[in-house]
Amino acid sequence: MTATRIDAWADPASSQAAIALIVVDAGSFESIVSTLGEQAVRNCAANDFHGQGGRFLGIPASDGGNAVMLAGCSGREGLFALASLPKRLPHGDYVLDPRSIALDQTLVALGWALGGYQFTRYRRAMRAPARLVIDDSVRARVASLVDATYLTRDLVNTPTQDMGPADLASAVRALVERDGGEYREWVGEELLRDDFPTIHAVGRAATAERAPRLAMFTHGASNAPHVVLVGKGVCFDTGGLDIKSADGMRWMKKDMGGAAHAIALAGLILDARLPIRLTVLIPAVENAVAGDAFRPGEVICTRSKLSVEIDNTDAEGRLVLCDALAYAGEMKPDLILDFATLTGAARVALGADLPALFTNRDDIAEALLLAGTTSQDPLWRMPLWRPYITMLDSHVADLANSGSSRHAGAISAALFLERFVADDTAWCHLDVYSWNDSERPGRPRGGEAQGLRAYLAFLTQRYANSPAGMA
Repeated sequence: MTATRIDAWADPASSQAAIALIVVDAGSFESIVSTLGEQAVRNCAANDFHGQGGRFLGIPASDGGNAVMLAGCSGREGLFALASLPKRLPHGDYVLDPRSIALDQTLVALGWALGGYQFTRYRRAMRAPARLVIDDSVRARVASLVDATYLTRDLVNTPTQDMGPADLASAVRALVERDGGEYREWVGEELLRDDFPTIHAVGRAATAERAPRLAMFTHGASNAPHVVLVGKGVCFDTGGLDIKSADGMRWMKKDMGGAAHAIALAGLILDARLPIRLTVLIPAVENAVAGDAFRPGEVICTRSKLSVEIDNTDAEGRLVLCDALAYAGEMKPDLILDFATLTGAARVALGADLPALFTNRDDIAEALLLAGTTSQDPLWRMPLWRPYITMLDSHVADLANSGSSRHAGAISAALFLERFVADDTAWCHLDVYSWNDSERPGRPRGGEAQGLRAYLAFLTQRYANSPAGMA
């Protein structure tokens, strides 16, 4: 599956015919508008326009000057300050006028493209976005980020009939078609043969066409630092026999959002040509209800040989991840990064916009948080408070996949995953929502990428000067 094409940018060659876009804020409004003439001042007064963020006003041509478009900007909006304009300005090409307030061209280009996104697989675009003239140098800096965000949104927005386990695996295979590397896949009974029992257990109730699988992509020199990305790929989650309510099940097509993030981040790493060995592991399943669905009270001996009692079949994400994390650890990588739409508790604690970061390394946490701040892609660290592991006690197995307490659900889920990572392996877990509940500038309702810019900045800083290059 390819990402939606970027069509919110215009080529520099069209700048001569483009409409001048003058960006003002409350502080610069009077001084900038006064240079446009008395008619422009009167037009602004008649329309109560004072440079307010999110508003715009067309100024007709007069006194020999060309028509211009004024756009208000609030510095508090940062990356998204102009992101509403692609879907609100009259269709056409626009070019930032030098009379505008000082703006970071990279952020403007990125925010504009994010605001121009529309998911059009099943319907025509509501309208063509207004396009902004972007210099080639700026385009080169941000195009990969936009592609990765669009791909994440597209994957998450696609309903389950077209985004089952096989379809998700195809998105992993597309990395090979794009950049080379190696691909391997375990499907159905092959998971049991090669010791991925929890992935098989969660997905075994689905139809044969939607059989559970583990997709693996590998790229890079064998002597380079090894980074493994793991993404939760639950393509639909009924809750299993502990079935969800209708409201709880409505948007469960997005439960493969962690996999979408891992795939998109892999593309960013490949585009950046970071000198690492990269492995992507996507356990892809549908948590269905059928006669052979896994049951509450069953005990599964996982790949790591830890036994897990199934307390709740709706805590399935950590089960498919635990086998993948164990397999990742066997490769002795420098770093494991997993992404998952894992808990509602993380959303209760942090809301929809802040992904919950858990890691067993303080230095990595500090670097990631700083990268998130500088890239305007925020993360929030949550504690691996290890005394809470008792919430997952079982009287018949090494641990349970869930517990009776509603307290600290995001923490206990992360602690479950940590049991499958060796102490000497650096590991980060990001609990992402992967979704926008409402329409906001640059953040359309539906699937969303969270943390990609932060993770790319962190990985670039960590590995850019590694002596081993990618094959």
